[in-house]
Amino acid sequence: MKVQNITDVDKFFEVIDSCKGKVELVTGEGDRLNLKSKLSQYVSMANIFSDGTIAELELLAYEPEDIQKLLSFMMS
Repeated sequence: MKVQNITDVDKFFEVIDSCKGKVELVTGEGDRLNLKSKLSQYVSMANIFSDGTIAELELLAYEPEDIQKLLSFMMS
């Protein structure tokens, strides 16, 4: 799923942390980074969040309820 225009980074990570299953960030090179890991959140996202917004990310969530949480976040 592609997510766009994330402006509330703290809320985004709260939603990620509340997910029960794996949530992965797919990089431009096709690598998958586990966003449930705090280390991955801080290290892999530092450059993306440097200006306070995220233009677009590709995420993979494996649990239907987690997908719904992410979609709800994007609609709010």
